[in-house]
Amino acid sequence: MAITSTGLNAATNAEYAAPAVTEDKSVLSKDDFMTLLLVELQNQDPTEPMDSEKILSQTSQLATLEATENTNKALSDLAVSLGTSQQFSTVSAIGKTADTGSNAIVLDEGTETTFEVYFPDAIEQGNVEILDVNGNILKTLDVGTNPKGVYQFTWDGTDTNGNTVDSGIYYATASYTNPNGDALTTRVGAYPIESVKFEGNDTYFKIGSSYVSLSDVVEIY
Repeated sequence: MAITSTGLNAATNAEYAAPAVTEDKSVLSKDDFMTLLLVELQNQDPTEPMDSEKILSQTSQLATLEATENTNKALSDLAVSLGTSQQFSTVSAIGKTADTGSNAIVLDEGTETTFEVYFPDAIEQGNVEILDVNGNILKTLDVGTNPKGVYQFTWDGTDTNGNTVDSGIYYATASYTNPNGDALTTRVGAYPIESVKFEGNDTYFKIGSSYVSLSDVVEIY
């Protein structure tokens, strides 16, 4: 058993050339409508000028189109602003605990599996229990006496009798006492948030030795 000490390996995105933007001519803008109206006025028959009501109607349609475009742009800008604000508001979560809602660990038969457990109090003594899907304790791992923190454990995939267990999903919890003699419990899946990373529109929390998506966190406390 050892205290996990991890670092972030920064990924570098490859540079790329932005593709040329082609203007979409399949949709008419307000400027196109204004141009068409002016051309129509310039080429009208002087003996039969355009009906003033028709001009007013087209002008009204132009004003409506412009208002719609302005509204759409404002809503788009607001959506971007709210998304950015929501992302950076997650920075306040640093130092709190993120809970993924599951203490499951996965084992492939004949191999070892490693997992991490966060102890929010100093450990006087205690054990990590490996459970099957029915809640039966298959094996216990000694925690030892240690300060509070995130600890990594390795399970060799055997039960207390040394028998190899089948591949599958198992569960890890811990029971321990602190220096005051208080009986406490913890489990896999709940860790302090060390940092926040943004990738595009996605937000990731560094918990333990890995990053998890904000969408995988069910509770922050």
